[in-house]
Amino acid sequence: MVNFMHSFFTNITAPAFLPVIIFIICKVLKMKTKKAFLSGLYAGIGLEGFMLLINAFTPIVSPIVKQMVDSTGIHLPIIDLGWQTASVFAYSSEIGLAFFAFAIVFQVFLFFIKWTDIFLPSDLWLNYTYMIWGAMLYVATGNWILSFGLMVMLNLFSILIFEVISNRWSKYYKYPNCTIVSMHNTEASLFLILIDPLLNFFKLNKVKINPKRLREKLGVFGEPATLGLLVGLFIGFLGNMDRLNSLVAWGQITKLGIVLAALMLIFPKIAGIFGQAFKPMAEAANKSILGGNTEEGNNNDKTTVKKVKKWFIGVDDSTGYGEPATLLTGTILIPIMLCMALILPGNETLPMVDLISLPFMIESIIALTNGNMIKVIITATMWYSAGLYMCTWTAPYYTHAAEVAGIALTSGALMITSFNMMAQPIAGAIFFAFLTQNPIWIGVVIVVYFICFIIVKTKKAKIHEYIERQAAKNDRASADEEWAS
Repeated sequence: MVNFMHSFFTNITAPAFLPVIIFIICKVLKMKTKKAFLSGLYAGIGLEGFMLLINAFTPIVSPIVKQMVDSTGIHLPIIDLGWQTASVFAYSSEIGLAFFAFAIVFQVFLFFIKWTDIFLPSDLWLNYTYMIWGAMLYVATGNWILSFGLMVMLNLFSILIFEVISNRWSKYYKYPNCTIVSMHNTEASLFLILIDPLLNFFKLNKVKINPKRLREKLGVFGEPATLGLLVGLFIGFLGNMDRLNSLVAWGQITKLGIVLAALMLIFPKIAGIFGQAFKPMAEAANKSILGGNTEEGNNNDKTTVKKVKKWFIGVDDSTGYGEPATLLTGTILIPIMLCMALILPGNETLPMVDLISLPFMIESIIALTNGNMIKVIITATMWYSAGLYMCTWTAPYYTHAAEVAGIALTSGALMITSFNMMAQPIAGAIFFAFLTQNPIWIGVVIVVYFICFIIVKTKKAKIHEYIERQAAKNDRASADEEWAS
């Protein structure tokens, strides 16, 4: 049964599975069949379009990133082989597959008992985030119950983070009632919320660096396509510094510039298609659920209004990858994080394959800062620098779990990791607490979770209001007009 479910969700991918989920939800909201069908279809088309673009972009930029790494002369013993390797050994683990089967029922159950307002099973593939950590713990301890408990606890903690950022992510990226549900790309949001008042104290909220402001001030050089071209040429140049006398190098440099410029223009168009799937659904929800139904009481002049909390459907983080501020800032962070890996004392991790995942990794903080690129660069540099240390500390367990799954080490690497998956200080701290197998430390994690749960559930409206106020201080009314317009 477990193997069948794994095979099903591996072969029936999110672009094919999400339309079914959307259609069912639309019918529950009493939408007409035609509208429900088109909503599901647009969701599948949009998501597939995102993936096609990203999959076309990745093979172009990956060699340049590798060349950039090689040309710096960095020699670190822990090599980042990317999230793809992580997903392979996550789905190769028996305990990981057991959690995958359990998560389908568990996450639906949490939604329907209103433990969470986010419908997570719309992107079941992302459960490999939890499965990786469980597989690592099981290989290290052999304790099945403890490892399963870790995955459940990580899932519960991540849901709280999703609920904190959901409203802001939905508003910024303009997808009604949607939010991303990838733990590995949302942890940084808590750090941003913590330090944002300090960043404002230094007036960084007044530093108007975002695509819209750049376009206004720089004219043609501030246009999204031009910015994409310039950033692409810059990254291409860094990756070819040791062979600039070669036409091959200049061909690679110019190609990356044009490709990134194309992404800046094409991605928002697909976002518009994807957004069409959720606007009718949000309107139907507002009518039949969110605004409440009115029922006549004993007297004709009285009504009883039943209010239901706003809910969100989890969507793949590819939906926000190409938003101008997200893509530009993530690309700029590639050489920055490479430099941080070189200069941080005690770091042994060389980020490589997952450097191109940086636009994914910063989506939540892009939304929280309302597209303030300078704030995001500072926050991401600090958070993912700490993440490099977590990659270093978890590498022995990650490598062992990968070897058990049959993944061969890269030539020259003593250990391997995934920068995107393992650069998570919060998840790493929970992992090490469970690794001790000490009931006291595990109990502390559980107590902290329930404290956080109570705070989020009782203060969610105030938390969202605070986040909106902080976002508004960045002097940007909304995302670029072109994005999902």
